Amino acid sequence: MTTRMAHDSGRTTARHQERASGWLTFAGTLAMVIGAFNVIDGLVGLFNDDYYLVGDNKIMVFDFTAWGWFWLVLGVVQLAVGAGIIAGRMWARAVGVLFAVLAAIGHLAFLRAFPLWSVLTIGMCILLIYALTAPPSRARG
Repeated sequence: MTTRMAHDSGRTTARHQERASGWLTFAGTLAMVIGAFNVIDGLVGLFNDDYYLVGDNKIMVFDFTAWGWFWLVLGVVQLAVGAGIIAGRMWARAVGVLFAVLAAIGHLAFLRAFPLWSVLTIGMCILLIYALTAPPSRARG
């Protein structure tokens, strides 16, 4: 008969003290959805200028091609940030709030071109900001 001995020193690491948070998992998933929406916005802006219904093809100071690149880059970054949030990275939470605010302001400017999509995305950005700021600082996704 063999005896198994555990060689645990009894100390707990910081990783075991972190609590799992459903809010952060939700926030990471939501950031990835918003990022995917922004990638779609960017691709439409780049490849199909006639899709949006604005008379002079300008929103604020940019044309749809510039907005397309803006949404495409923002969406790709938000996809990466969403993966970072799910992985439990603190930097991703901070950057996620920053890019959610940037996306909400961008969609506010884009409201005239695509109102329903923009209102939906602004609402999701507000929910994302709450989901990222509500859990404790040591919580993990």
